[in-house]
Amino acid sequence: MSSSETGTPGFQITVQPSGRSFTSKPGEGILAAAIRQGIGMPYGCKDGACGSCKCKKLTGVVVHGPHQSKALSDEEEAAGFVLTCCSVAQSDVVLESRQVTQEGAFPIKKMPTRVSLMEKKSVDVMLIKLQLPANDSFTYHAGQYVEFILRDGARRSYSMANAPHTLATGGGLELHIRHMPGGKFTDHVFTAMKEKEILRVEGPYGSFFLREDSQKPIILLASGTGFAPIKALIEHMQFKGITRSITLYWGGRRPSDLYMDEWVKAKSAEMPHLRYVPVVSDALAEDAWSGRTGYVHQAVLEDFPDLSKHQVYACGAPIVVDSARAAYITQAGLPEDEFYADSFTTEADKARESAKG
Repeated sequence: MSSSETGTPGFQITVQPSGRSFTSKPGEGILAAAIRQGIGMPYGCKDGACGSCKCKKLTGVVVHGPHQSKALSDEEEAAGFVLTCCSVAQSDVVLESRQVTQEGAFPIKKMPTRVSLMEKKSVDVMLIKLQLPANDSFTYHAGQYVEFILRDGARRSYSMANAPHTLATGGGLELHIRHMPGGKFTDHVFTAMKEKEILRVEGPYGSFFLREDSQKPIILLASGTGFAPIKALIEHMQFKGITRSITLYWGGRRPSDLYMDEWVKAKSAEMPHLRYVPVVSDALAEDAWSGRTGYVHQAVLEDFPDLSKHQVYACGAPIVVDSARAAYITQAGLPEDEFYADSFTTEADKARESAKG
């Protein structure tokens, strides 16, 4: 029976195999309805660009809004796959999604924050800390992100780079922001932002966080500032005393892109089960780089030709995340549902895709 027949406008969305269900309002996106009701479905960008929310539609009718073909191709749509972030139910719908979290998602909050620290970590990476309102609580999973709400209503997403337990010391939220020249937000961060500035944020968002019900060894894969949520995961695992085998691969074009290299080395000295493999793709002679070279996702395959018993957590540029997903599943036997990702799709990426479409 549809929710409209029971007197509630909208449709019932059921997620298998968990059997959890929720109601979407008329015209409301499926993912937005899930978030509103605390149902933790997988997603990343919320914008039809990354494909993290893609799942199989078992029954029902949905209509898709604008999205990128790399997130959902025409063939996938014809085969019954949907992007929950930009699909609207036209009937009751049953979806198949194995990654629905058992506990309710943390409440989404909109709040003012104050910039308490700005620290340049490299030529184009700024670490900022945001002081949260003293009379409010904010809870999130290590690996999740917040959205800045700009004055014109535009939004920009950044992952928390510190684990939730660190908020107890009053340090606030740590974010790592890469300068995208011409970027509405990052130009401001690198040229005009001052400490004590007030910024509005909303969150937490995202389904990128550690699955603690597993004992599988972990591969952490980061490119550039994709290291931010990975840093939060490492802090969280150390705090919780999680001793699963962890190997972190962090890639950049130049050694300077590994902007917290010393922090990782210090952590790996404290955590004997954490191994660190920095990888540089375009080292110059002046860099005097003697470490691994090439593409970071390929370095994982060189060391782990069999990933069938691993979990992978990948963050950073879409090209790295997408290449890793395809290679690890098809070449190294990684189970498809053990690849967890947060693809950092920029506004420029979205504009390029729109132009192609």
